[in-house]
Amino acid sequence: MKEFLYEKLDDWVIKMGTTSKKEALLLPFMQIPTGHHHVADAIMEELQLAIQTMNCEKVDILSYSYGIVEKLVSSAYIHWINKLPSAYDKVYSYLAVKNQTKRTRQLLYEAMFTSFFKKLMNENKPSILFCTHCLPSNIASVLKQKGRIDAITVNVYTDYFINRVWGIDGIDFHLVPSKKVKDFLMELGVDANKIFITGIPVHPIFKERKSSPKRKRNLHVLVGGGSLGIGSIEKIIPEQPTIQYTVLCGHNEKLYNKLQQLNEPNITPVRYINNKVAMNQLYNNVDAVITKPGGVTISECLMKHIPIFTCNALPGQEKVNELELESLGVINRLVSNRQNVEQQIMEFFQCQEQQKAYAKRVKEYHSYIEKQSLVEILVELCR
Repeated sequence: MKEFLYEKLDDWVIKMGTTSKKEALLLPFMQIPTGHHHVADAIMEELQLAIQTMNCEKVDILSYSYGIVEKLVSSAYIHWINKLPSAYDKVYSYLAVKNQTKRTRQLLYEAMFTSFFKKLMNENKPSILFCTHCLPSNIASVLKQKGRIDAITVNVYTDYFINRVWGIDGIDFHLVPSKKVKDFLMELGVDANKIFITGIPVHPIFKERKSSPKRKRNLHVLVGGGSLGIGSIEKIIPEQPTIQYTVLCGHNEKLYNKLQQLNEPNITPVRYINNKVAMNQLYNNVDAVITKPGGVTISECLMKHIPIFTCNALPGQEKVNELELESLGVINRLVSNRQNVEQQIMEFFQCQEQQKAYAKRVKEYHSYIEKQSLVEILVELCR
């Protein structure tokens, strides 16, 4: 398959001309290292490995448009989620989730970003756009329908649902996480041939399936809280754990120091891991993952067939993600009470039937993923 792919790539490069360069723009939103950036990075990695004649650039449209204001917006966003989670949840639900099939113009976003978006297009003259956030997708959709963008435009969804801000009309292709999302787009009138079920794209290193452990030790569970370490992670771990926990603290130094001071041999706090090889090795060494239901972490674990337990969903998209993932049957939702979290995990690993049923649901989820690899799909879209 690889030989066939590279033959096709060589033919495509010859047709383009050896001096021709194509430009791919990847468009996340804000500088917070969220799934929008991780997915953009994964797409870039695949493209640059496969297509030597492709220039790739990642641009946060908020920083590009308003410079230092991005830091204020990011800070306010995190503060809002932490301090007023219920208010954020209600606003997000009203603006992005309620009546998902009803697509409306986002006039405020258009007023704020359209002129900057046009400027970005004129400066880069991209041949293809990958939108990994709903806001740039919305602006691209409007401009594409008006004939102001010539580039192929691709939505790459980073959650397990599509909120109302994502642009649909005018978008050329859609990379979706599940069959359920594909069906939703088809209900909106999108041609099935323009939709690829890829899962949420992850770095190629995570595509190696984790081998089944030959366990002669205590269970080893990875506890993740997202790159920022947000959430009451420490509350889910009992004071005297019998399971071995490795806790990803992200940039949360307060959490890291607190766990270090416990001096508990079964709890190992780890700071933010930026190295994909190290993260993959960590995945390979654990029996399960406890995480917030963020799109990218879930996708990495699904790719490696690691049992997933979720808790501490942040308001907004993570709560919706958790509901969608539960409906797919690919997560085990924990009741966040430190007295029984361990018991819930132990019961899962002590019950062969429960493990087999879970593995069957994950296998079914994977059965809908395109037989083409992500890199083959990307090459096809870039032609």
